[in-house]
Amino acid sequence: MDEMNENLRSANFKEAVCIDAQRVYDSCSAKDCLEDLQVCFTKAKRPIIERCVSVRLRNVEVLTVYLNMEAVPFNKGFYSIDMTFVFDVSLDVYTAPASCPIVVDGIALFTKKAILYGSDGNVKVFTSNKNCDMNENNNQTLPKAVCQVAEPVGLSARVCDSRPGTCPGFKIPDDICEHFGGDFDFECGRSVYVTIGLFSIVQIVRNVQMLIPAYDFCIPSKECTPVSDNPCEMFKRIDFPTDSFFPPKVSDIDGGSGCGCTQSQKHPD
Repeated sequence: MDEMNENLRSANFKEAVCIDAQRVYDSCSAKDCLEDLQVCFTKAKRPIIERCVSVRLRNVEVLTVYLNMEAVPFNKGFYSIDMTFVFDVSLDVYTAPASCPIVVDGIALFTKKAILYGSDGNVKVFTSNKNCDMNENNNQTLPKAVCQVAEPVGLSARVCDSRPGTCPGFKIPDDICEHFGGDFDFECGRSVYVTIGLFSIVQIVRNVQMLIPAYDFCIPSKECTPVSDNPCEMFKRIDFPTDSFFPPKVSDIDGGSGCGCTQSQKHPD
């Protein structure tokens, strides 16, 4: 502690303050190529898929990630994290050669597991803003699993005849069905498969008290200026687009070397 205070004084910090924050105890990153994920469609969209001849992957985004964390038996402090990624897959569907595409959205699911260290705590935490119902109060100091996902990369899509036993029979959550406007139909004669590239980071965090150096309170250094509703006043604040009238020369872009070279090569005599 004395060494900490000495370091603070030498670095011109104002004081050392104790904060309650989430500390990352363990984390891992993943670069997954998800091949041939089956896309599920609602009952309203299923007839379009049944008569399509080809598909093109238009866009993919992550709707949500369901996480479930459990302690690993006989391995104290470690936790198993089960993740289910829900993708919103947008497709251009062609029902005939050289026809205009029909945009159809569906979902694809991917599950994976990670085991990370989250330490171990044996205390209970009670706060004043929690419900007084003892049955609803969960005061165990368990860590929390966090999953960060970058924008997925849509790689390919294909349509083919379904094989017996390939149509999934899992239950889609009600909130996902509401997002797509209806229940999903698994009685499929044609199936669509997509390949997706996914970057993710999984963390286990836990609330802890930490001593950190502090300079001062974060007091705003500028005042909020009112914004005028006059369109001409707003237009006056826009800079003149000089580059649009006078495009930059190649020397302005790469430092004067027209060939893109940074050094001139000397040839032997």
